[in-house]
Amino acid sequence: MLAAGLLTVRGLGAFPCAAGPSRRPKGGNRRCTRAPVSFKDPKESKTEDKPADAKPLSPGDILKGIQPTNGTKGSNGSGAKSATASAAAAEKEQVDLKAVLAAAKAAQAEYSTFTQEQVDKIFKAAALAANSARIPLAKMAVEETGMGVVEDKVTKNHFASEFVYNKYKNEKTCGVIEEDPSGGVTKVAEPVGVIAGIGEFRAAGVTQRTAGWPVPTTNPTSTAIFKALLTLKTRNALILCPHPRATKCTAAAARIVRDAAEAAGCPPGVISWIDSPSLPITQAVMSAQEVSLVLATGGPSMVRAAYSSGHPALGVGAGNTPAVIDETADTFDNGVICASEQSVVVVDAVYDKVVAEFSRRGAYFLKPEEKDQVRSKIFVNGRLNADIVGQSAQRLADLFGITVPFWTKCIIGEVEVIGKEEPLSEEKLCPVLAMYRASDFEDAVDKAARLVNLFGPGHTSVLYTNPRNRKHIDYFARVVKTVRMLVNTPASQGAIGDLYNFQLDPSLTLGCGSWGSTSVSTNVGPQHLLNIKSAIERRENMLWFRVPPKVYFKGGSLGTGLLDLKGKQRAFIVTDKPLFDLGYVDRVTSVLDSMGMHHRVFYDVAPDPTRTCIEAGVAEINEFRPDVIIALGGGSPMDAAKVMWLMYEVPDVEFESLAVRFMDIRKRVYTVPELGKKADMVCVPTTSGTGSEVTPFAVVTDDKTGQKYPLADYALTPTMAIVDTHLVLNMPPKLTAYGGLDTLTHALESYVSIFATPYTKGLSKEATALILKYLPRAYANGSEDYEARENLGAQFHVPHGLANAALISHVIRFNATDRPPKQAAFPQYEYPRGKERYAELADMLGLGGVKPRDKVVNLIHAVEGLKAQCGVPPTLREIIGAEREAEYMAALDEMAENAFDDQCTGANPRFPRISELRQMLKDAWEAPIADSLTAEAGLGATQVPIR
Repeated sequence: MLAAGLLTVRGLGAFPCAAGPSRRPKGGNRRCTRAPVSFKDPKESKTEDKPADAKPLSPGDILKGIQPTNGTKGSNGSGAKSATASAAAAEKEQVDLKAVLAAAKAAQAEYSTFTQEQVDKIFKAAALAANSARIPLAKMAVEETGMGVVEDKVTKNHFASEFVYNKYKNEKTCGVIEEDPSGGVTKVAEPVGVIAGIGEFRAAGVTQRTAGWPVPTTNPTSTAIFKALLTLKTRNALILCPHPRATKCTAAAARIVRDAAEAAGCPPGVISWIDSPSLPITQAVMSAQEVSLVLATGGPSMVRAAYSSGHPALGVGAGNTPAVIDETADTFDNGVICASEQSVVVVDAVYDKVVAEFSRRGAYFLKPEEKDQVRSKIFVNGRLNADIVGQSAQRLADLFGITVPFWTKCIIGEVEVIGKEEPLSEEKLCPVLAMYRASDFEDAVDKAARLVNLFGPGHTSVLYTNPRNRKHIDYFARVVKTVRMLVNTPASQGAIGDLYNFQLDPSLTLGCGSWGSTSVSTNVGPQHLLNIKSAIERRENMLWFRVPPKVYFKGGSLGTGLLDLKGKQRAFIVTDKPLFDLGYVDRVTSVLDSMGMHHRVFYDVAPDPTRTCIEAGVAEINEFRPDVIIALGGGSPMDAAKVMWLMYEVPDVEFESLAVRFMDIRKRVYTVPELGKKADMVCVPTTSGTGSEVTPFAVVTDDKTGQKYPLADYALTPTMAIVDTHLVLNMPPKLTAYGGLDTLTHALESYVSIFATPYTKGLSKEATALILKYLPRAYANGSEDYEARENLGAQFHVPHGLANAALISHVIRFNATDRPPKQAAFPQYEYPRGKERYAELADMLGLGGVKPRDKVVNLIHAVEGLKAQCGVPPTLREIIGAEREAEYMAALDEMAENAFDDQCTGANPRFPRISELRQMLKDAWEAPIADSLTAEAGLGATQVPIR
């Protein structure tokens, strides 16, 4: 390790001064390359340094109590003179600042037009220049701040230039950065604008000089290089506001990057800085309207200031990195003491060994009386003492008034308490380490989590363990709330990325997520300084026509279809009592007997099958263990059989979840696995109209609550459908009429549905024509008219809706508009086509009419005429009974809401409002729709017009 002492992981991955072997006089203390630092007790401060009326400023004030440094305004910024500067001078500073902001904004506007090739050339030139100046910049930073080690700062400057350049040199940050022609998405990168780069002020709550200087930046040059390079890569502009104690070195780093960038073609003014920072100037920069983003580095106060500036901000949080060493860690190969951990938590089983190894590697363990001396000097008046930040162990010992060996690299205090009452448990920003003994691994992780939650939420934590010990690694990751959880990795170097793991982005601005009150939980990179525009082209959904793999139809097809089950061993037949008594089941079992198949019949299905019925059937299925289930009957037996099949194949199915509505059946939240592993599903309808034999729908009622569950999933699509028209010959006239009109409803609605395709529209057209032609005959002649019954229900099975014959004409009128108040949402459905498609059907049927509106009116009259021929009353009043009008009207709201919530409503060409559905239900009760359709207007006084 280059940094041999304790290094702190903060927003910039700081490397405070650490003792090491270089330049150490034989037999003496390590020589530092800066002026001596003495500790002053605040009580001994001069009177002028602690005004009596000092009051805390608001949390948003980040430069709390900073006295301006001497200096003059530079060519790239403006500086504050002093606390007693004249009003004229202060006004001039504001004028100068406005000029800098204006120049930055103009330069950025020009730079934003540069190509990726131009930007990459500038980026490379700036990185090379910064890398070349890494040593003089490091020396300048140590000299000016009085903190750190030159060699370590050289490493950080090297990292900020070389590693950042290498990571992002090929990253697209200009114009089109991503293109997906098939998906229809193009992503375009745009710069955010002018960035305010705020320096590092870490002490929270510092108000005046009496409370101690705010902790100054520990990474002035590397941070400036990092922010400037990211700015150049993303075509933004940067105004740096450095810490007062690091102004010269920060400006020098920025100047080197700026000069190299401008020499490579960058517009002047893209990189600028404040030569003499002050509280008013820094606040003015952050809140300036020319600024688009605040990039802040520092502790909680700095982050709050940035986020309250009125601009988007990227801030980092405080770090109080704990390291847990468990009993399986190869402790001494991992170089634990060379990392930036603030506390070490060691499992009792290896505690003594770790203590011995720390001592052997240059750690000094405090005696009990020395701990109090250290505690009293780490925090003064409740705030971190700025004089200890970044100092070597030797210098700290002098400040603390203790004596340590000359080879001491870090000072360790063995403690037990975690909290404000134990200063050693907090972030110290110097090579002083708290060490805790844990009874076991869980206790160690608990202590680490408390250290993080109290003093460094979200930032970084470290675990030293056997890399194959996934149980400990996973537990640590689950319990400790940090966004960077490093395993067997020194925190400072590991957290900044690209050194110990190449997948972690190199960065000197480390987000802490919401735990640390920051907006990012990753290492900040170019992607955070860009606005990404997505150009989204329209794409249509995949179309899918799914029916059972095998569909048999025509009179006499029952026997042929069932023979296809050859090879199956056990058949479970689901039907209702009337069909069983009429001998319909015998037509099925005779074929099964001829193939030697075992079979069992369940005939307890009633209209609207209940869960009790389903569960009874499933119990018999589980006992019989069939490999084929045969549903024989109308909609109820088929629905019951589908649900029994589902529960047989998937015993833990959730009815409530399966009944939840969806917009796209392939994207629904609750899914059912493919069925058919245990048994095939064969549907044999004995009525016309439901279409259940070819659809993935089923309805079951909870007889305990009365709740109906309309289930829909492609998994419920039967394996085979057999439509034998011989089975519908003896239906009563009323059942024939209702089934035929239900089929007509399905045909009409599927034709105008937003999901209609050329394939389905052909089926819908033919079904509509056949129903209008043959339903009156089938109704009037019964089983004597075989041709009519065959053409009514055998050949065409269209997607069905829940609308019924009594409402279909009102639905046609509702949908027949070119300007619906609410447009249905589906990419294939480009514009309202309801009226157009109804008119197409009228033309196909030869109903006459010139204008589309007239054709729709004629179609409604044709439907109403068919209903009259089949003896179907024109209003719900006549169907339900006038004596129940009050009951019906009272239920309108509930019925309208239920209709709106129906799964099929979303397929309607006009998206309905609940109030419109209520009106349709009311209209269908009150008067025949034909009475409200005039030849001229085609509308009534209370109904929705055809436009």
